[in-house]
Amino acid sequence: MATKTDYVITVRTGDRKRAGTDANIRIILHGKGVKTDKMRLHNVLKNDFECGQIDEFVLEDQVDLETVEKIELWRDNFGLGSRWYCDYIIVQKRCTRKEFTFPIYRWVKADVHHIFRLHDTMLPMQDPMAEQRWKELQKKKKKYQVHMNIPGGPAQIKSMPADESFSFDYKWDIVKTKAQLIVASKIVMLTRGNWESLAHLKNVYTKEIFCEPLGTKRWSNDLFFGLQRIASMNHSCIELCSKIPDKLSVTEEMLKPFLEGLSLQEVLDAKRLFMVDHKMLSGLPCRENFSSCVPIALFFINGEKQLVPIAIQLYQEPGPENPVFLPDDPPYVWMTAKMWFNNSDANIHQSLTHLGFTHLLMEGVTVVTHRNLSQSHPLFKLLAPHFLFLIAINTRGLELLVSPNGWVDKTMNIGIKGMFELIRRGINTWRMDVEGTLPEDLKRRGVFDDDVLPGYHFRDDAILLYYAINRYVKKYVDLYYDTQDKITGDWELQSWGAELVKDRDQGGCGLKGVPGNGSFSSKDQLYIVLTSIIYTCSVAHAATNFPQYDEYAFPPNYPALLTGTPPKDKTALEESHILKMLPDKPTTLDMMIVTKILSQRGTKNLGDFEVQYIFEPEARKIVDEFRAELSQISDTIKGRNQTRNPPYLFLDPAIVPNSISI
Repeated sequence: MATKTDYVITVRTGDRKRAGTDANIRIILHGKGVKTDKMRLHNVLKNDFECGQIDEFVLEDQVDLETVEKIELWRDNFGLGSRWYCDYIIVQKRCTRKEFTFPIYRWVKADVHHIFRLHDTMLPMQDPMAEQRWKELQKKKKKYQVHMNIPGGPAQIKSMPADESFSFDYKWDIVKTKAQLIVASKIVMLTRGNWESLAHLKNVYTKEIFCEPLGTKRWSNDLFFGLQRIASMNHSCIELCSKIPDKLSVTEEMLKPFLEGLSLQEVLDAKRLFMVDHKMLSGLPCRENFSSCVPIALFFINGEKQLVPIAIQLYQEPGPENPVFLPDDPPYVWMTAKMWFNNSDANIHQSLTHLGFTHLLMEGVTVVTHRNLSQSHPLFKLLAPHFLFLIAINTRGLELLVSPNGWVDKTMNIGIKGMFELIRRGINTWRMDVEGTLPEDLKRRGVFDDDVLPGYHFRDDAILLYYAINRYVKKYVDLYYDTQDKITGDWELQSWGAELVKDRDQGGCGLKGVPGNGSFSSKDQLYIVLTSIIYTCSVAHAATNFPQYDEYAFPPNYPALLTGTPPKDKTALEESHILKMLPDKPTTLDMMIVTKILSQRGTKNLGDFEVQYIFEPEARKIVDEFRAELSQISDTIKGRNQTRNPPYLFLDPAIVPNSISI
């Protein structure tokens, strides 16, 4: 007679819209050649299976299975709300406390007997439930279809599946949040008019919600203008200057007062001269009656190892109406040149560094991942936590912010027409093996070595996180792909790679620089691709998103919008000229509100996953090692910030989110 035992079944219902159910849930536990009775999961006088709820059930006097290898799960259509989304089920033997975990993360269909295997992680050629797996993927391919919402732009979702919606909609209602922020801050309503003085503008900020942004204290300082290139949100445009380009009409005599007694050649040889060239802005459309520059600027590492601007030319072609502005020009002239430079820099930041190269690029990757990798695939489980809410925030953001007459059209010189054109240009030049691979991008710009460009806090902190992610990826890939034939024979992986590089107008992502052109044959290729995706969804987005309030909320510091025309000569100016250039009060308020919302953190920190997909013991060990390394990096960065002035807080792993969720 078979030995009997009791089981404790823990069930977590998903935290998403209409995930809970009133249906009857039944289960059978399977071991090697033996199984339990058909059992109903039910607690008397308790409302089981509510959204986001964890329920526990005791199943008594059942056959004692040495190992619970799989579960058979199904429901009926009972009740008004019979749909059910289950996150996971944990089976525990009461006598030994031994646990068996079954990730579900699926809608359980009515009257369909779903089979889930222990840990539910295997390559497609190893899966005994191949037909069920194939059918699930076909259904997902119908839900997740690639579309170019921006003509000629990046791959995005054609129509957002319900499963991608936010768990708690109220938290992500931008319009409602804007109203709440205004009320809670008790800020004076800025309904109309222009600013009377810079002092008047500074008095707008409150001590609570709309606190005084850091930009109010540093906006006119050349040191902080330099820091904006290397320790703020548009951190990847600066490059080592080894030769003055012909299009920049500076002379050694012109630069001499700012080189601390060194010759130009000595500065170049010592790798102390750097350049930002925003040539990509050439010919970009603007809103009617607005202008945008196409600047190029030089920066010098002074004797205090600080980066300072020494020359700004606002357009690419030299000419009598396109002078080179210098630090010893009349103060408000130099200030005006820096503001117009930053206005152009904001175009690059919002269109490419932020929206294009994180949000939109990774949306396409998310879509083709869902289309091609089964939820049982180990690489899906590795990537899924970094896609949380990405499609949802992009869908909402494009509807409310990047839409005709929306936020971008009100607060940026280029408007959405210019933004979309810039995104198109950038997407067609971005390469995963260069811009998407941090060490290679740093080498391309000549700033990889940490003894070049001191104070480059973004590089110094981001590289620690990049290599930690890379080590995590390597361990994980090595666990599942111990032979090359498992890579070449993994048809889901190969289909995924093919869609990553497939032309966007044919339903792919159209990514350039994917190793092997998407036909994977080695672990090294997977290391690059997976590290790039995880890094972009976490570290790259955090670095470019979270400084926004401190930079944008005080318009003179980093003006996304300037009125009038850029200066064409060095005629002395007054503060009144600066004030005329600034956005009016309502536009300033709108900038403050939205950048405040965007600077908030929506999900848990890197490695602390909201949804745990990985349950296999060896894989969980790899995750734990990743978390331990991130903790050490957090301590290192906190230590660095003790001596940084100002500190660079944005890449402490303790606050870097897992995903692009805001």
